[in-house]
Amino acid sequence: MFSTLRRAMFLRRFPVPAKRGFSSKFSDEINLRVLDELNQEMQSIFGAEPPATMDYPELNSSIGSLESTKPESSRQYEQPPKVVTEDISKLTHVGVSGEAQMVDVSSKDNTKRTALACCKVILGKRVFDLVLANQMGKGDVLGVAKIAGINGAKQTSSLIPLCHNIALTHVRVDLRLNPEDFSVDIEGEASCTGKTGVEMEAMTAVSVAGLTVYDMCKAASKDISITDVRLERKTGGKSGYWSRGE
Repeated sequence: MFSTLRRAMFLRRFPVPAKRGFSSKFSDEINLRVLDELNQEMQSIFGAEPPATMDYPELNSSIGSLESTKPESSRQYEQPPKVVTEDISKLTHVGVSGEAQMVDVSSKDNTKRTALACCKVILGKRVFDLVLANQMGKGDVLGVAKIAGINGAKQTSSLIPLCHNIALTHVRVDLRLNPEDFSVDIEGEASCTGKTGVEMEAMTAVSVAGLTVYDMCKAASKDISITDVRLERKTGGKSGYWSRGE
């Protein structure tokens, strides 16, 4: 009965006009005004807004066509944004609320731990020949870089904020001139017996050694690249043995 009365009122007040050459935009504006006036009249009679779903197809069709013409940018905000949650349980340096934290290693066992890292410094032929002949103005490039790398490993916890201060038992840094690509190949190894690994110490060693090579050679060329800083192997701890490519 409610829907029949509504339809009768609509047809009484707004007879269907003869077809004319209205543009789609103009027709949409008329439909919106008609629906708005009809809703206001029904609310004044029954004391509440008419239900959103109409029982007669012509108005349903009009509403559907108007909704489909709304810009995509306005429709996308009608749905509440999705809350994306990620599993961060493996990120041990991140707390439950996302803040940075230092890992508590007091419950871990003391084990023998080692790590091997490497990097490459690409010099170019001219600088390579100067280093090979030990003719750089600052002196022995490879010798100074070797000492810098060892010292860098010992300073890792001062450079990397959340690293533990580890009592290293051994640090090795080797530098080799590679004539195939006119580079310096750097390899660094760190060892300790403790509760956490020495991967960062090994990678810091080769990184600092590579930076020192650049510093020793920058007067001859600024076009020097430090590349491929990476961990190659580690042993000890809960995760045990790991090697790149295995």
